[in-house]
Amino acid sequence: MAAKQAPKLATIPGDPADVRGFPVLVAGFIEWMRVTNYSERTVEGRMLSLSYFAAFLLERGISRPVDVTRPVIERYQRHLYHARKKDGQPLSFRYQHTRLTPVRAFFKWLSRNRHILANPASEMDLPKIEKRLPRHVLTITESEKVLAGADPATHNGLRDRAILETLYSTGIRRAELVNLKLYDIDAERGTLMVRQGKGKKDRMIPIGDRALAWIEKYQADVRPTLASAPDDGVLFLTAQGEAFTPNRLTQLARDYVAKADLGKSGACHLFRHTMATLMLENGADIRFIQQMLGHAELSTTEIYTQVSIRALKEVHARTHPAKLERSNGTAGPAAPAAAPALPVAASAADVLAALDHEADEEDAESV
Repeated sequence: MAAKQAPKLATIPGDPADVRGFPVLVAGFIEWMRVTNYSERTVEGRMLSLSYFAAFLLERGISRPVDVTRPVIERYQRHLYHARKKDGQPLSFRYQHTRLTPVRAFFKWLSRNRHILANPASEMDLPKIEKRLPRHVLTITESEKVLAGADPATHNGLRDRAILETLYSTGIRRAELVNLKLYDIDAERGTLMVRQGKGKKDRMIPIGDRALAWIEKYQADVRPTLASAPDDGVLFLTAQGEAFTPNRLTQLARDYVAKADLGKSGACHLFRHTMATLMLENGADIRFIQQMLGHAELSTTEIYTQVSIRALKEVHARTHPAKLERSNGTAGPAAPAAAPALPVAASAADVLAALDHEADEEDAESV
């Protein structure tokens, strides 16, 4: 199997020989982020945002952070507000927030390390992010139609069905799915282990019997034909025997949603929205949805406490619509045990709004 290449970071415009210029100081900031164990996804996002910021300044004759003043930063913020996309629509406040947060973090680092005397971004007011519900969510019937679009008679179709079933059953993020390894699936216990998810946090979540059955069939019939030595154990492989990239996985899911011709758009995150919404509609407690999604904190004042995987698995089996019928004719497990008394960290609207914010972040990464 081909070695996985490190992601290519954005280029910071400016003179790389100027030790006080943006290229050199941003490189120091990025190195500090890696030394302090920031995720590579966060590093990539901040590098991209700072490349846009540095390009804006260079066009106005500013090539060094020391020459940036508070009015200059406010001008950049107004520039983002008035900017328009190719379709004429303004940049969302979430997108503006995503572009400005790295600027504030960069100048905080510069000030703390005495590269500048005063921090011009210390009093920057970030745009207020609106709470927005997901734009599209699939019904059970629509979900099944999308899943049925993958033809299990072909190798690629069988693999794609296993991928879509995993997204639908677990609601994991696209980056979490592409990093799944063979040993992360525990069919006997009916669980899936997300390793180093968002925020570099591990979590164990349930996965339905139907998704497990498709994964098992893919592993038996397809994966051996794709894998080549040395096999690093990545679960889902492309036709070239490589791990999927996030953008390639997005395109795969988007194609199947479009193929279903539902009048709705979306990709990997559409299944995440759908999983959460359908389980909520079927009576799942919001606390269990939070654990499934990996949302450890959804407000600044209340922190969600982990609940047991046993209780979560029972709730998932009872409320997720994608099930396999038991051989004895029963439709599912016995009534779940009472959930531990835990503080509720957020409402269903908060969870769905957070999902929509994640979708915007993925869109920004794909630009």
